[in-house]
Amino acid sequence: MKFFQKRSFFSFMIALGVGANLFCGAVLTARAEVIDYQALAEANLSIPVESNEIKNWPEGPILNARSAILMDADSGAILYAKNIHEKLYPASTTKILTAYIARQNSELNEMIEYSDTAVHSIDWRSDSNIGIKAGEAITMEQSLYGLLVGSGSECGNAIGEHISGSMEAFVDLMNQTAKELGCTDSHFVNTNGKHDDNHYTSTHDLALIGQKFFSDDVLCRMSDTVSYKIPASATLSQDLIPNSKNKLLPGKTYAYEYLVGSKTGYTANARSNLVSCAQKDGLKLICVVMMEESPQQFKDTISLFDYGFSNFSSVTASKEDTTYQVKNGDLFANTFNQSDILSIDPDAKVLLPDTLTFADLDSELSYDNLKDGQAAVIHYSYEGQDLGSAPILFSSITPFDFSAEPVSETESAAIATADGSSKADANSVQSSASNAQSSTDSSGTDGNVNASSANGSSGTQGATSAQAGTTASESVASTTSPTAVSTPGGNVIFLNVRKILLAVSIVAVILIVILVIRSILIGHSRNRKRRDIMKRHRNRKDEIIDFDRYTDPFA
Repeated sequence: MKFFQKRSFFSFMIALGVGANLFCGAVLTARAEVIDYQALAEANLSIPVESNEIKNWPEGPILNARSAILMDADSGAILYAKNIHEKLYPASTTKILTAYIARQNSELNEMIEYSDTAVHSIDWRSDSNIGIKAGEAITMEQSLYGLLVGSGSECGNAIGEHISGSMEAFVDLMNQTAKELGCTDSHFVNTNGKHDDNHYTSTHDLALIGQKFFSDDVLCRMSDTVSYKIPASATLSQDLIPNSKNKLLPGKTYAYEYLVGSKTGYTANARSNLVSCAQKDGLKLICVVMMEESPQQFKDTISLFDYGFSNFSSVTASKEDTTYQVKNGDLFANTFNQSDILSIDPDAKVLLPDTLTFADLDSELSYDNLKDGQAAVIHYSYEGQDLGSAPILFSSITPFDFSAEPVSETESAAIATADGSSKADANSVQSSASNAQSSTDSSGTDGNVNASSANGSSGTQGATSAQAGTTASESVASTTSPTAVSTPGGNVIFLNVRKILLAVSIVAVILIVILVIRSILIGHSRNRKRRDIMKRHRNRKDEIIDFDRYTDPFA
């Protein structure tokens, strides 16, 4: 009986083990099906590329990324767009926002003490870190290197506490800043990208954040660094050496020649993300890819950069668009000595696909949110795609001083002499001025007094040469500006008689035309009233009009 009992017990244990094995196998099989990210990446190939659907737009590559964007850093124009507004987990690419806010609110030499909360609120087994201990302190600069090179999650926490007093307050600042930058798909709950279902963003929003991040030369340098050493000090127990896992950086597998900076991000939920910036031939581009399988994020980033540099260029709006400018030759411009009354901001850039010309672009004037000196803003687009904007600026108009004192005959003669000599060669003018200065210097030096005396009145000659040089210099200046004369009181009077006379003549002609028109209208009115009076008199049959005695009431 005991035998059978023991046998039943062993059978039960065996059955239990087999059942548990089968159950675990089923769970693992189900789990394997859920996390088959390679299959998902292949499925991402079927997600449409919105930018490829634009008429006459350069066709972009097909990527494994679930979401990807290529943006012009200067104009904000989007060159390539694939599913750019889907909310995805950013992982450590969150840290570019943390770093940007830190740069806006601190100095690099500020000391940051790492609290117990900042250090121990991360999982040291799974979250990236640089190994600093609670209670130790390093500078803001070293913390940013730790954040961007070593992707130290505790660095993000300590920076947040230093800036805002607590990580929670800093997260509020992150969300506020993201909103100010135009982000519409984002919500952050921590400083470093540690996974949380409520911590998300999009490639579009990361590109907007990247615009600001990569406009800072310090942050660009940090995010392009392979390895960095934080030496031991009185506040740090040992050397810390953060190393980057970014394979786009110099010396790495996919090193990109034109890279400005880059930041990686990875968690099991987010997969591989990458935010990068590159510059070539005057074109600065920002690329973001999200939810990739490594190392495809590096390959796809390079493909997008090559696509952008090969098919687009950045053009200066003021050189291409003359619609909103008043040029030389216009009556108003000539009258008031202005080359441009309105002009397009010379620094404004517009993105131009190589498949289009500037004339193919649509332009629209906006008068909203203008800054000082702006008359309007031109927005350029093509098929609904924003390609950049350019402010229209007011040119400064130099007013003529009608209250200035008249110019004397001597000063007029000096002006005539200056105008006559304005055709002299500029090199001769400089030579005369140099000789004058040399003579003056030699006459005023103790060691050269005898030499000056031997040459006879060299001081006088030097003064004469200096005056000639000054007069000649003024004459050269007069060729590009109104004639200027210095009065004894030190004031400068600008003379432009011909243009003043032209302006006065125009005003006089306009007044004469107005008077003639007024006279014609008055005469016409009087004649009409006179005819009406005569008509009424004729209608009176019993009255004979004696025209010899009739007095015109309007005469």
